[in-house]
Amino acid sequence: MTAALRRSFSSLAIPNYRRYFTGQIVSVSGTWVQTVAETWLVLKLTDSGFLVGVAAALQFAPMLLAGAWGGAIADRFPKRRLLTATQLAMALPALTLFTLTATGAIALWMLYLLIFARGVVLAVDNPARQSFFVELVGSDNVLNAVSLNSAVINSARIIGPAIAGVLITTVGVAPCFAVNAVSFLAMIAALQRMDRRALNSVPVTERAPGQIRGAVRYVRATPQLWIPLAMTAIVGTFTFNFQILLPLFADFTFHGDAGVYATLTTAMGVGAIAGALANGSRARVRPAMLVAAALAFGGLMLLLSGAPSELTAVAVLVPVGAASVAFSASVNSALQLAVEPSMRGRVMALYSVVFLGSTPIGAPLMGWLANAAGPRAAFALGGAVAVAAGLAARAAFARNGIEARRPIAAVERAAA
Repeated sequence: MTAALRRSFSSLAIPNYRRYFTGQIVSVSGTWVQTVAETWLVLKLTDSGFLVGVAAALQFAPMLLAGAWGGAIADRFPKRRLLTATQLAMALPALTLFTLTATGAIALWMLYLLIFARGVVLAVDNPARQSFFVELVGSDNVLNAVSLNSAVINSARIIGPAIAGVLITTVGVAPCFAVNAVSFLAMIAALQRMDRRALNSVPVTERAPGQIRGAVRYVRATPQLWIPLAMTAIVGTFTFNFQILLPLFADFTFHGDAGVYATLTTAMGVGAIAGALANGSRARVRPAMLVAAALAFGGLMLLLSGAPSELTAVAVLVPVGAASVAFSASVNSALQLAVEPSMRGRVMALYSVVFLGSTPIGAPLMGWLANAAGPRAAFALGGAVAVAAGLAARAAFARNGIEARRPIAAVERAAA
């Protein structure tokens, strides 16, 4: 047990990753403060689940439309320098939202425009961030680093909504945006304090025509890449819509306020942290892990759809959080281990496109379904789709001769 716990935190022994980890806790918590505030503000301005879904779609639409180009940019510049620039750029919409909301000038179209602006920066930031892990910790620690990062994100899922809930109920929505703007300074400081000599830096790729098409061809020819990406596209579209469905679950199903929403989000975050730490103790990623995580995630979502009370929903959301992280961290790590270093930024951009970029499709659809048939129906559809994706992936791995229990990294090296 003690050895497994040590393995769960092994990447923290690397000073640069420790700095990154600390900056992430503060920055992502600030992002969640703003996300809760934006969602609640749209809901109170419109009382529409569909328009809440539109807000989420606008944040990730640039990823869908231009995420592949963001990956090409990530391959062309040093990651640390590029991430510093994106952190500064994402602070500007937060400051603008604070000013507009504090002065009472905010309108729905302004909120939408600023959410979209943040999404444009995210289309570059996300692939750069995803491909930075190998430079921080090396290939042997990628699964651990990605899992710890999931723990950070889901700790922020607890910390951020808790802060937002207190702020919204005591002083209003506007301060939430100021908190997020200030939180970016922690990540910028962490990046600036890194020892550049200790980074496993990958040479930047010179700009050339056809780089994105080349990455797509490379993925299509590599089952170890396209199968996890296909799973992510399906599950990302229909199952990872908690940002939209949890506030609707709190409001429409349980007739609660921001505190109920924060409780549901916190429960899922607790489970996600536990799942991330358990996942981080593993040394390798296997196809069987991807399949099992998708099946567990889908089955638990079906249970959540039938939760008869708020207390039951809170209890089910804990393992839902664990399964969601097991799925996303395993897919992320599998891709990073199976890809050529020169392609990593572009392939991780494709991952961002199908995971985050699927939100503009799934968010309005699931928001509409939650409005029309209730949040329970949306959770049930998401669960059924995840189960189907897991079964389809198991068949695809077998059809392509990939052994379910053989580490994906070993499969990739053997095929190279």
